[in-house]
Amino acid sequence: MTDIRSLCVFCGSNTGRDPAFLAGAQRLGTLLGSENITLVYGGASVGTMGALADATLAAGGQVHGVIPRQQLGDEIAHEGLTQLHVVESMHERKALMGELADGFVALPGGLGTLEEFAEVLTWSQLGLHAKPTGLLDTAGYYADFLRFLDHAVDEGFVRPADRGIVLSGTDPATLLTRMRAWEPAQDQRWEPVESP
Repeated sequence: MTDIRSLCVFCGSNTGRDPAFLAGAQRLGTLLGSENITLVYGGASVGTMGALADATLAAGGQVHGVIPRQQLGDEIAHEGLTQLHVVESMHERKALMGELADGFVALPGGLGTLEEFAEVLTWSQLGLHAKPTGLLDTAGYYADFLRFLDHAVDEGFVRPADRGIVLSGTDPATLLTRMRAWEPAQDQRWEPVESP
């Protein structure tokens, strides 16, 4: 059983076209606040990022934002957080978010969300952390990505054990339950996929 006291959530500075994306972010925030799980996120007040932070705070939760200094001037930093960490680069942002969190979730988002999630997956594959990683598959947003990962296993580029790193759920409570039940592999070091 994994003890999750803080959760890093990667999400967008936009809300997306489907209202379900915003609603999903709000449901996750409400769940985190009600379960006293600290939210760690990118520090913005806009898009699903802002909705997630606002919902967590409204439910009585703690929220830690991590934002690069260059973005402070864009007037997107959330001013009502429990703590806002200002860092010098995107690399520092991701490293600090990883240190502060007991697990990682990606909400529907764009290229930045995918890049951040892929990096923590790689860290897990390399044995650099043993924290659960999950996708909140709101309105089927990640269905094609999950099929792609299965295809990558079939084609010999991803080991089945590494495919198991990616948990998913269509609602926040289900995903959080799966993350708490997740157990890292005994030896999660990277190894090449065996050729046929």
